[in-house]
Amino acid sequence: MALKFNLMFPMRAVKHYARWIEGNDLSTVARVVEDAGFDALSMSEHPYPDKEWLADGGHHAFDPFVSLSMIAAATERLRVITYVMVAGYRSPYLAAKAAASLDLLSGGRLTLGMAAGYLHKEFEALGADFAHRGRLFDEAITAMRASWAGGDHVGERFGATGHEALPAPLTPGGPPIWIGGNSGAARRRVAEVADGWMPMAQSGAMAEITRTPPLTDPGTLRELISGVNRRRAEMGRPPADVSFVPFEKDLLRDGDTGAFRSALAPRLDAYAEAGVTWITVEPASRSFSAFVKDVTDLAGLLPTR
Repeated sequence: MALKFNLMFPMRAVKHYARWIEGNDLSTVARVVEDAGFDALSMSEHPYPDKEWLADGGHHAFDPFVSLSMIAAATERLRVITYVMVAGYRSPYLAAKAAASLDLLSGGRLTLGMAAGYLHKEFEALGADFAHRGRLFDEAITAMRASWAGGDHVGERFGATGHEALPAPLTPGGPPIWIGGNSGAARRRVAEVADGWMPMAQSGAMAEITRTPPLTDPGTLRELISGVNRRRAEMGRPPADVSFVPFEKDLLRDGDTGAFRSALAPRLDAYAEAGVTWITVEPASRSFSAFVKDVTDLAGLLPTR
């Protein structure tokens, strides 16, 4: 199976969007990505980050459901991905409603990327439970799927009976759920309840910030994916989709799309052999004009459809 390619909207563009977009709009961005041949366009989430984190390399973000709705409305085949929605930032029933609405209105094109989150101060600002975020994440997935199926959920925090949320998502059982993060808990969720995984290449220093294990080399990536898929096979489940921002990403962050493409292209087969099914790329475009050029350049990585 050929690798698929997801383009993440440049996160650094959000802060300066009014200038960055150069009189265009997000619909135009979406059509550029679709016309270039990408399979998906994704949005991150940070509703209220703290200034200290922002000053240390953090970024702002659009609301993922609002922005991805605009993208879906402007395109025909492009999947839209939350990369990632932080589960603890909202009620699972509000999240399920937003996801079901977007999945239905997009014609079943939503992939719901979710993660436990790691920014303590953002959790505090939102009145969210940071200390128990992992356990609540597990229950949230169950509650969301119960909502999509029209059933009740019996649980410690989100238990609810006698309720109904219509319309249901178009995708049977709800949109596919991908789990972000490198932790053992994240891998367990992928093995047991989710449809895909978004491991994150990160140094030891970054691992301390995210509170998840470092991931610095292709060999470790292969071992981790193999372990997840082995557990899935034991449960009678097919291999997971795995979306990965490649180790060569620093070249792209520096704005050199040509060097990034040259470095990544000969390694795509190795990523696929390791179990990666999606490659996610985020251009560092400083304007819409630069974005169009960068997307065109990055499209050289895509297989002939």
